[in-house]
Amino acid sequence: MKIIFGLGNIGKEYENTYHNMGFMVVDDCLNSNNITKAKQQCSGIIYEGNISGQKVYFVKPTTYMNNSGECVKSVLTKLKANCQDILVVVDDIDLPAGSIRIKPSGSAGTHNGLKSICNQIGNDFARLKIGIGKPQVNQDLADFVLSKVPKNSKAMNAKNLGVSAVLDYVNDTTLQELMQKYN
Repeated sequence: MKIIFGLGNIGKEYENTYHNMGFMVVDDCLNSNNITKAKQQCSGIIYEGNISGQKVYFVKPTTYMNNSGECVKSVLTKLKANCQDILVVVDDIDLPAGSIRIKPSGSAGTHNGLKSICNQIGNDFARLKIGIGKPQVNQDLADFVLSKVPKNSKAMNAKNLGVSAVLDYVNDTTLQELMQKYN
């Protein structure tokens, strides 16, 4: 079993924003595998599917970014899973736009969604960071991460790389192999 958590904020006003990169990666994975079966529970929307014979859950927390850990902990409890079964997909302002980084564990850094997860389950879970770059000089960080992502931007290229990495992960590529391929 694999569980992919894509972090973001629920609501029309947040669609296609930098802070919703996790949601966008999950949505693309769902679409490319025709996975539509979903339940709203555990403070999230849980999509269940089978990819290459592997049971896979894609989860979009409905708690808003800063409380994502509530959903992650609840889903792990419900599915009787552990931290090694999950991959969390998030945006990252500390990575150059267009790049991605896969890590098997680590600190939350400056990301409030990761901080919430670490507070709930600890630091020992894999994460896929989508590089969105930094705001322009004198641009407020919140305004930047909640702004719309241009379709032909480097960040969208990173999102597409993230989709490929998630699908490789689901198809039993190890984290070490993913890091060698994508980092």
